[in-house]
Amino acid sequence: MVRAVGQELRRAAPTTDSRISDLVGNTPLLRIHLFEGLAPTLAVYAKAEFMNPGGSVKDRAALGMIRDAVRTGRLTHGRTILDATSGNTGVAYAMLGAAFGYRVKLVVPGNVGAERRRLMLAYGAELVFSDPQEGSDGAIRLCRRICEQEQERYFYPDQYNNPANWRAHYETTGREIWEQTGGEVTHFLAGLGTGGTFVGTARRLKQLNPEIVCVSLEPDDPLHGLEGLKHMAAAIVPGIYDPGVADIHLLGPTDEAYDLVRQLARREGILVGHSTGLALWGIGRLIQDGLREGVAVMISPDGGDRYLSSGLYGGP
Repeated sequence: MVRAVGQELRRAAPTTDSRISDLVGNTPLLRIHLFEGLAPTLAVYAKAEFMNPGGSVKDRAALGMIRDAVRTGRLTHGRTILDATSGNTGVAYAMLGAAFGYRVKLVVPGNVGAERRRLMLAYGAELVFSDPQEGSDGAIRLCRRICEQEQERYFYPDQYNNPANWRAHYETTGREIWEQTGGEVTHFLAGLGTGGTFVGTARRLKQLNPEIVCVSLEPDDPLHGLEGLKHMAAAIVPGIYDPGVADIHLLGPTDEAYDLVRQLARREGILVGHSTGLALWGIGRLIQDGLREGVAVMISPDGGDRYLSSGLYGGP
């Protein structure tokens, strides 16, 4: 049986020499009630990744890539961490760079949200802005050019192609979901950005129980409004993305995703970002297609407070 909300997997008591990186992971599962009228015997949970210290699921990948690079000698204190990001991974790099004493330089689209921009700067990161019309792909291309010009100066994690990204989720997120549900999870859902969260978590869950249905989601339009997610057919496809891991792949609409996050905030007091809305839409789609019972766990990558200036929740 799934443990009570808030009791799923408690962090060990912090010691006197803890640092912020020790708080990454072990996020709780939150019960979602939006769909109980349609499927009363289906238990839906959100993995509350916005409760990581940097505020998003990307804390896990950033920490995994940094630790791997330090272990292999690719990252030393003489090098600056440089990567392209749409925001959340950049916040994680900036936070961890400050904690570990590394300089951080981030290439972000010029239209990155005000909240994430300010967070990266608050941690002391240097920002380089790419053409906003080119989205995350434009940031990737500019980042590669910068790195090629001064390769000895930078450590380029390349989150879109670094296997330490998905391994972080294989080692932590997948294991946590299994333990938190007592092995009863039947469905797993996550949106696609780098692909690391979905691929790593799904691989671990499939290893533990091949019968778990793993569902990947992406926006249904290249000009979508779902921050952090990729429309794969119109984007540079990440090297770590493996479409064969998914049992079901869904393309969902921006407007309905927005509506669902607003419902979640106003009915259940859970404030989440755009990408959680797509996962919620995915739950609704599975129910529409006949899912009525089981334990469905979806990733909630970040909180809605990062998107207040975007108008996601209304207001001026």
